[in-house]
Amino acid sequence: MPVTFTIKLFARLAGLAALIVLICSLVWSGLSAVRHQAWQERLTEPLMTWLARTPMPERQYHWLSSLYDFQVTTADGLGLEPVVRERLLYGQTVVLSDQIGPRALAARDNGGIVTMRLSNLYRDLAEATAMTVLWHLNEARPADRTDTASLLARELNVRIDAVDETGQLPPPEVLEEVSRRGLVFFGGPEQGQVMLRLEDGSLMRMAMPAGFRSLPWPVFLLLVGLAALVLTLAVRLLMRDLDQNLRTVESVAVRIARGELEARIEPGQGNLVSRLSRSFNGMADQIQRLVEVQREMIHAVSHELRTPVARIRFGVQMIETAKDEQTLHRQLDGIDNDIQELDELIDEILTYARLEQGGPVFSLRPGSVTDIVRQVVEEQQVIHPQTRIDAVIPEASEVCAESDIEPRYLHRAIQNLVGNACRYASGEVRVRCLLDEENCRIDVEDDGPGVPEEDWEKVFSAFARLDDSRTRNSGGYGLGLSIVQRILFWHGGQSFVGRSNELGGARFSLVWPRRQ
Repeated sequence: MPVTFTIKLFARLAGLAALIVLICSLVWSGLSAVRHQAWQERLTEPLMTWLARTPMPERQYHWLSSLYDFQVTTADGLGLEPVVRERLLYGQTVVLSDQIGPRALAARDNGGIVTMRLSNLYRDLAEATAMTVLWHLNEARPADRTDTASLLARELNVRIDAVDETGQLPPPEVLEEVSRRGLVFFGGPEQGQVMLRLEDGSLMRMAMPAGFRSLPWPVFLLLVGLAALVLTLAVRLLMRDLDQNLRTVESVAVRIARGELEARIEPGQGNLVSRLSRSFNGMADQIQRLVEVQREMIHAVSHELRTPVARIRFGVQMIETAKDEQTLHRQLDGIDNDIQELDELIDEILTYARLEQGGPVFSLRPGSVTDIVRQVVEEQQVIHPQTRIDAVIPEASEVCAESDIEPRYLHRAIQNLVGNACRYASGEVRVRCLLDEENCRIDVEDDGPGVPEEDWEKVFSAFARLDDSRTRNSGGYGLGLSIVQRILFWHGGQSFVGRSNELGGARFSLVWPRRQ
């Protein structure tokens, strides 16, 4: 995987994670603020409504003024905003927070407003409610105490139970505190309770509603769903880019199928299918090259076949009119040579096509390059006795003679070069081996006219011949050097042409890595 793509992908994932955390934090913060405000007002509403309905609460519950700054006033005296006034007129309990702490407000039927300061809202409200309950229970007759407790529990939204069993007793420190003060808050902010001691010594337990939970299950599931939604959208966007890239590849493939072989995918920097695009373009280049080679081959083969076929047809006609035995044998020998030429041409074409269209299944194995060179030189010397063929192999090359090669095809490549050199040499051909630890090089030089420099580029092209002759004496079909080039390609090397400094003719060189 490309480093650029990896970095971009990591950056996108990190940004996505940060975005999810940010969105969830903002949503959770906003929901918590709204829920906390609603919870405060819902929690204080029973006591504030009870106090607002009491005719003279500041006198009946006189201890509230000193402990919780309880007072009965007007909206103008508090300087309330219009929205708060409107909510109070609708009978809602409002909790306003400032630097000192929360203040609960409730409207009375006569237009007044009761207000009470609760620094620690949950604990102070629990104790204020407990004091109210304690006052009413002490004022009630013992026979009516149960009904009074039920009424207070219903109106103040608490649970009041008598402590009459040893198992219901709170810890000793709570009992000690309640005996000293008359009531004590315990249990914590999640589920607060207040222990009350009445004037007759009996104990009552008052349980408050549950405290505020900042992350209840519904909110947690909402945040999880929100994170999943953001992740789904991000994946959708990512898949959209991938889909667009794949559609681009698909459209180019369709264009190539319609015959637009030059169609290519524009390379992108670090996109999701950059490697696919490069491979696809490489495949398209190979297809275009093979199609062009096929077209050139069909054109050239049809041209190359005309000459021997025409000679065979002419020979057959001459046989029909032959009047003596000598003429008949001469024409039959010519036809036989033409058939052999066709066979050689077909072999060359099949070899070139096999190498050009993906190559043979090369089985590279260690082999001696110098032995192959000596074998080729001996074989060509027999075929071309009029030409002197020398193998120049320094001692240093003998040490590095072993290389990873396909012996049969390397033999064919060297044979093509030596045979071609003998065809154009004046009298001498030299095959030089230059082998070292890294590379192998073979130079085939001759003392012939050489190859013009302007033709060096096209000499390895299929069916390229630098002369216009089409007779048997010229030899070759323009495929020998193309086959050499493809054999070296499958060996991971190159072939090139130059001028021989020693013999003055052409120099063809083969270079490939010694170890694959």
